[in-house]
Amino acid sequence: MSETHPASAALLARWNATLTSARGGMTGGADAAPDPEPYGRDLLRRWAEPHRRYHTTDHLLAVLDRVDALAGHAADPDAVRLAAWFHDAVYRPDRSENEERSAGLAQRALPEAGVGAARTAEVVRLVRLTVTHDPAPGDRDGEVLCDADLAVLAGSPGAYAAYAAAVRAEYAFVPDDAFTAGRADVLRQLLALPRLFRTPHGAAHWEAPARHNLATELALLDARA
Repeated sequence: MSETHPASAALLARWNATLTSARGGMTGGADAAPDPEPYGRDLLRRWAEPHRRYHTTDHLLAVLDRVDALAGHAADPDAVRLAAWFHDAVYRPDRSENEERSAGLAQRALPEAGVGAARTAEVVRLVRLTVTHDPAPGDRDGEVLCDADLAVLAGSPGAYAAYAAAVRAEYAFVPDDAFTAGRADVLRQLLALPRLFRTPHGAAHWEAPARHNLATELALLDARA
């Protein structure tokens, strides 16, 4: 996927608006912050890297839409939106430090782009939280980001099947037996969690279908093993 993705112009506009809001609306004068657009284009380029199959521009768009839907629950919606942009900006399926490297990118880019230290620190914290998707009680920003990222698990059967196929395609370099065992372990860990979703909306609308989808995929993998 490239920046010719049909949503790219709209995504870039959303980035520009979010960054402008997050840095306090600076638009002119001697102390004006840099033009937001080059930062957005760099992020879109990253999200469009050819090795991606699930962690693509479509995933970014879906997470941003869900963050917007849940924004009333967040303490700092702009920080959550920025974290959504950065949370998989660095992504290689054969590496385990993607979240940390994505957090490092945010830590470098946001101050340069004019975002204050406190909000930058919150964005970095949120990006790192996507390693576990386990926000502490009362972490409203973390709840929104994690629920938005995991909402794909609650899709229709067809949408979930497409998600699972895209994940498998990203890990095409892993032999079938190893992928099946590793994916089954991930699904069991998710199903063992007392709650997948922490926001009121996520708990009410996404918990049950997500658990059904996860259990269905696990049964298929176990039958194949």
